[in-house]
Amino acid sequence: MAGQEKEIVRHLSEDDLDRLLTQTDDEKVSKRLTFIKRLYKGATLEDAADDVGMSQSTGSRWARLWNKGGLGLLTPSFGGGRPPKLDENQRERLLDLLKEGEPWKKQEIQHLINEEFDVEFHPNYLPRLLDDLGLSYAIPRTERPDRPENADEILDERVADAFAEDDGDEPHNKQSKDDSDEEWTIDDDVRTDGGTTVGFFDVSHPQPWDNSQRLYTVSEPTITRPLVKIDTPAAGFYALNGESVLQFPPNQEKERICACFQEIREQNPGERILLVLDNFSSHICAHTRKRAHELGIDLVFLPVGSPHLNPIELVWKSLKWE
Repeated sequence: MAGQEKEIVRHLSEDDLDRLLTQTDDEKVSKRLTFIKRLYKGATLEDAADDVGMSQSTGSRWARLWNKGGLGLLTPSFGGGRPPKLDENQRERLLDLLKEGEPWKKQEIQHLINEEFDVEFHPNYLPRLLDDLGLSYAIPRTERPDRPENADEILDERVADAFAEDDGDEPHNKQSKDDSDEEWTIDDDVRTDGGTTVGFFDVSHPQPWDNSQRLYTVSEPTITRPLVKIDTPAAGFYALNGESVLQFPPNQEKERICACFQEIREQNPGERILLVLDNFSSHICAHTRKRAHELGIDLVFLPVGSPHLNPIELVWKSLKWE
């Protein structure tokens, strides 16, 4: 059986559903009740919707309405009166259009409905329609366009590899493109035998826009935006089991980043430091990686476009820039 089973709330017994099916002569009501009965029997959304000639997206919407409010929401206006402005096929078409172009502002959806179906909805009624369609209304979570789908798995693997390395291996920060004849050594006054301090490093810049506007989406609300840089940085080390450090370097040049690492080392003496950070050019260059090794700091780089995996991002979001 294709698709996934949907957990369905049993607002009515199967006998009650059968009784309603025998009493109704409304085809719309009959289809919806038959759909719910098929879900009661263990059918998937796709199969149950197909049995009554509807798409899986319509079946998903019907199931949400049933779970939320039972018969009252599943058959809200089938007892007579004015017919809905959009019929079932038009609603399904609207849902497809909204999926293709999400996220949406309310005014944009009004315009879309007017252009596509020649129908006007009063602004006070439109949110009820969108809620009936199962749309989310929330602030989109920003995503980078180059983020890999399995970013969290990649980071987990990199951290595990860093912990699994033996002392006799090549320096953790040294890469194959570096000069193999150049010796990388830890400074004489640095001790790394007292355990491991794990923390996250990031340099923050105020953004020229905020992300506080709520938008309508069919699926999880996200919005893709490129990274914008403004040269007024704050550098933070968020330690999970050590001393956190906040600094204000004038810029992000490699020498300034190395100075930040020096301060992190001074605040966390005697232990190896495992530092997770992004792929900014001054972070990944050989100069910075070598200096970090000299300080007993092993660098673990986040997957590209994955700042959401750095918990210090939540700290930056809580700050208000003047």
